[in-house]
Amino acid sequence: MKYPGYKYFYAVTDFLILSLSFVLSNGLYNIFYLSKPFGIFNLSGEEFALLIASNIVFILIFQYFHLYKINVFLTRSAQMITIIKSMLYGVFFIIVISFFLKIPIISDSRLFIAIYFLMASALMFLIRVMLVSYIYKKLLGNNLFRRSVVIVGTGKTALILAQKISFEDSIGVKVVGFVDDILPRGSRIFKNLKVISGINELESLKEKISFNEIVVCLDRVDHDHLLKIIDRCMKLNVNVKVASGLFGIIQEKIFSEQYHDIPVIDISNKIHFGLYAIFKRIFDFFGALTGILIFSPFFIVIGLIIKLSSKGPVIFRQVRIGKDGKKFDFYKFRSMKVIEGEDHERAVDMIKFMKAKGNGSGNGNVKIINESRITGIGKFLRKYSLDEMPQLFNVIRGDMSLVGPRPCLPYEYENYDTWQKRRLSVLPGCTGLWQVTARSEVNFNDSVIIDLYYISNISPWLDLQLILKTVPVMLFARGGK
Repeated sequence: MKYPGYKYFYAVTDFLILSLSFVLSNGLYNIFYLSKPFGIFNLSGEEFALLIASNIVFILIFQYFHLYKINVFLTRSAQMITIIKSMLYGVFFIIVISFFLKIPIISDSRLFIAIYFLMASALMFLIRVMLVSYIYKKLLGNNLFRRSVVIVGTGKTALILAQKISFEDSIGVKVVGFVDDILPRGSRIFKNLKVISGINELESLKEKISFNEIVVCLDRVDHDHLLKIIDRCMKLNVNVKVASGLFGIIQEKIFSEQYHDIPVIDISNKIHFGLYAIFKRIFDFFGALTGILIFSPFFIVIGLIIKLSSKGPVIFRQVRIGKDGKKFDFYKFRSMKVIEGEDHERAVDMIKFMKAKGNGSGNGNVKIINESRITGIGKFLRKYSLDEMPQLFNVIRGDMSLVGPRPCLPYEYENYDTWQKRRLSVLPGCTGLWQVTARSEVNFNDSVIIDLYYISNISPWLDLQLILKTVPVMLFARGGK
């Protein structure tokens, strides 16, 4: 079993709680506001459809706020605060939709909304946070949903993790043993837990011992070696998580689960890549086509301003590196003065930046730009990312996707380390996780790690979130240069 059943356990529970809240609120509204006897049974077809639709909306919002990550919330108060925040978002969404659809129970009265919010929040606390959490822990105790975990590594982090799970065994995790290439098999690490295999023997270990999760806890390891170990773990079709300082940027900028107070990053593949690739291509094509049709007037205006304000072509064409190292012509609105040949100074600075240790973290210097070359209109276009709009044509051609890692220049690709080239295992994108979470705020290695995290967690839902989050990034010019 790759994914534990707790997500579905809680999702079904939430659906039932929200349905009960809706029905009870509707009944109280009918009885006390409309003076209808037996009002709890007066649920029209339109209201029933709203019930189902609103429940789906709430569950998607709960997923967005990580309410289905079992190791996130260690206290009831933390869970409840997040539930109330999610409920507020959901109620606002329902009000907006109901206003446009003119559903009477919502559009004609604020009383129902107030009753529903209070009812749902109360039942969420009583049933989900208290009763269901108690029942779920009992099920964990009976091994129904218990996860059997193998820890890769025997260093400080691995030992602390084993101690935490042993002393605070309340999250349904059982450590099977340790995997290590340095210490011999049978070496005792903590209590009765021993080294049971080497890293190169993980496949044979899976055939002998049943486990459904691996946590990689290697303290002293470089990126390339760590990713090779992760690759080997992910071939076993189990949940794979990492506790490593090399992934610290994910914890800082995005999200991490916790085994009690130890942050771990989930990097397991969540979808079938073949089916997703088909869906993504269809979505990209029609999404880009829609964008071109909507923004075509802006294309014309921007093109005229560029042409009139400086010498050179409107569209800047450049060779970039795409999926699996394939070259393609990359389009942007020209934002710089035209020069002959490659910008050698920029190339030298970029390579230095890529090879530097601790480069640029937190100082806003992730972009290497010769600002003396930027035109007047170009500065505005770059600030609000309007120069990127012609890339919609790259998406139509299939060279790029709407969402993905950014494409690099040939000389950048030639200077990538082996592990860094993994960011081009998928189509490059017009926007991506790095752009909406840490644009111009992290060093080069961290930007690659963010892209690799996206590749591991790639899904239609994540892509949609990133597209929606790109809008405020552009409007408020976050990190634009």
